[in-house]
Amino acid sequence: MPCPSFTVRGPEDFGPIRALLANREEAAGDAAEKVARILADVRQRGDAALVDFTSRFDCKSFDADCLRVAPKDIAAGLAAIPEADAAIIAEAAGNIRAFHAAQKERSWWVPSADGTMLGQIVTPVDAAGCYVPGGRGGETPLLSSLLMNAVPAQVAGVPRIVVVSPPRADGSLNPYILAAAAILGIEEIYRVGSAWGIAALAYGTGSIAPVDVVVGPGNIYVTTAKRMLIGTIGIDMIAGPSEIAILADASANPEWLAADMLSQAEHDPMAAAICLSTDAAQLEAVCAALTHQLAELPRNEIAATSLAQFGALVAVPDLEVGMELINAIAPEHFELCVADPWALVGKVRHAGAVFMGHHCPEPVGDYFAGPNHVLPTMGTARFSSALSVATFTKKTSLIAAAPGYVAAHGAKIARLARLENLEAHARSVECRLKKS
Repeated sequence: MPCPSFTVRGPEDFGPIRALLANREEAAGDAAEKVARILADVRQRGDAALVDFTSRFDCKSFDADCLRVAPKDIAAGLAAIPEADAAIIAEAAGNIRAFHAAQKERSWWVPSADGTMLGQIVTPVDAAGCYVPGGRGGETPLLSSLLMNAVPAQVAGVPRIVVVSPPRADGSLNPYILAAAAILGIEEIYRVGSAWGIAALAYGTGSIAPVDVVVGPGNIYVTTAKRMLIGTIGIDMIAGPSEIAILADASANPEWLAADMLSQAEHDPMAAAICLSTDAAQLEAVCAALTHQLAELPRNEIAATSLAQFGALVAVPDLEVGMELINAIAPEHFELCVADPWALVGKVRHAGAVFMGHHCPEPVGDYFAGPNHVLPTMGTARFSSALSVATFTKKTSLIAAAPGYVAAHGAKIARLARLENLEAHARSVECRLKKS
């Protein structure tokens, strides 16, 4: 049995499944104490601290001259990958750009009859930092993270976008990261990672000017650094382990359902993969499919651990109860693998992203379709949203009060101020009511 099985009759049976998912937050251990020291060191010593940490953990021969990636190296990265791969990256970037262009908000204002103008000014932040994990010593680069983080910033109009990524043992970055940056037109890239890379983006160093917003996934040290720097910088979110929940009916293919569960289970031993179905025989077939597909996966140990600890096959009496459970757990990725997904999508209240029907597996959204794959995890889809253009913008209120507005409402405003015992507030209005 690759993962536990549950039978749910109604909301009274949701507890064990919710508890299963709630137990996945990565233990910080002594990470917070270590990260606090790293942040303080980078803030005090700047580039010297970056060089020390990077030479200790990533590249022994690292020095300050290695920090910034030269333009020729970025171009060389693009030249080093197959043209067909570059074309796929460019097409994915175009899809992501088109989707996020629809999110862009514009400033607005509304005049009133008395001449008062109220509105909102929407502006991008001045600078954004994108953290890109190298992955397995730089050999499994998360180039999709670069696309998903940088393109919305570009659409928002951020004038300066900085990429940081840990170097490989020889001091280089994976050419696919450089190629993706080249395709996007990003020129400011630094070979620095972990918590010290986040600190450099937040505080600035001699070589790296500070940014306003930092986005991108990372390990517990990256996540802890982002958490500790909230208030100094804006961030995308505090992300937990990846997760997928699938609601299926008898029309779904068990082999496909198993493959979709494994697409998340291979991420991390703490990833969660849950399949709900109205068909008990189908769940048995999914279980068998998981067993034989696991044996063929390169990352089968990771996937097997994930399924054993945080996977579930859940029998539900009908799709209505299935939807109630989906909303209760608020999954990061939700696949509606049913004959008529459009009949149920209106019942979705809490999910990071919804994948509709049998021919829309989660990797379609992860890499290519256009919607952002940086999504709320650990049930936070109840109150938060995917990374978007809004992550990189600010909204400033606009108030243009005409003389007649103060004359008409000044006494009321002064009264509200005095109810809060703020006399100077009241006088600031009343002085404008006096005849000169």
